[in-house]
Amino acid sequence: MKGYTVPLSPRGIANLAPAPPWHYAGTVVGVEFFTDPAAAAATLPEGLTPDPDSAGRGVAMFIDWQYSSTGLEYLDPARSQYREFLITLDAHYNGAPVAWCPYIYVDNDAAMARGWVQGFPKKLGAVHQTRAYSVGGPGTPVLGPGGQFGATASSAGQRIAEAKITLEQPVPDPAALMSRPVINLRHFPRLAAGQHDQPAVHELVMSVLDDTAVSDAWVGTADLAFLPAHGEELADLPVRRTGKGFHFDLAYTVTDLKTLADHSA
Repeated sequence: MKGYTVPLSPRGIANLAPAPPWHYAGTVVGVEFFTDPAAAAATLPEGLTPDPDSAGRGVAMFIDWQYSSTGLEYLDPARSQYREFLITLDAHYNGAPVAWCPYIYVDNDAAMARGWVQGFPKKLGAVHQTRAYSVGGPGTPVLGPGGQFGATASSAGQRIAEAKITLEQPVPDPAALMSRPVINLRHFPRLAAGQHDQPAVHELVMSVLDDTAVSDAWVGTADLAFLPAHGEELADLPVRRTGKGFHFDLAYTVTDLKTLADHSA
């Protein structure tokens, strides 16, 4: 049997996600926000502590992605295109600033499988964002001063997040938008009786992103709300205020991760 993820199969092409490299390119609508520091701290796993300089700060990102691997997978857009919504919270690992991802939603099963391999706690959702087109006209915002973009995310038919940004000026240092490494928790439980509290995999890991590139980055003002929904805890991180809004294109490749701590049974 062949394959990288399930399902393993005779030819090895039925698996949800092939072995890396995984190449990504997408457009981000992002919002900096500030929540209750105690609520943010409550989401942190063992090994992470609140960032003493920015406790309660987070970033919400709505992303329209395109993916490829060893071939031209983007020529099969039904499989390679997907949308995603996630938040990160400022934290520290051994005194160094990092970003912790407690919640993330995606509308593609292959993207979910790749995310679980990396430790992203992906759930199915529906994500949408305003698109900009260079042709201009009243049907598209301008990617420039005054351009307005909206974004929404929902889970199981319930809206959980909505945002709006208004662009003001280009970002002088686009690389600063990706300055904190993302920390995830790879967790897979056991089903065997008597071992439910002894996970087969429980690893604190750091994402490794190769060839990261950011372009057409703009910053401006923003509004953001997390909405209460059955079976969700996103709204337990109330948006007390927003900071900057962002719009940029992003690309990177994933082939690796760094294991920080392994608490597997």
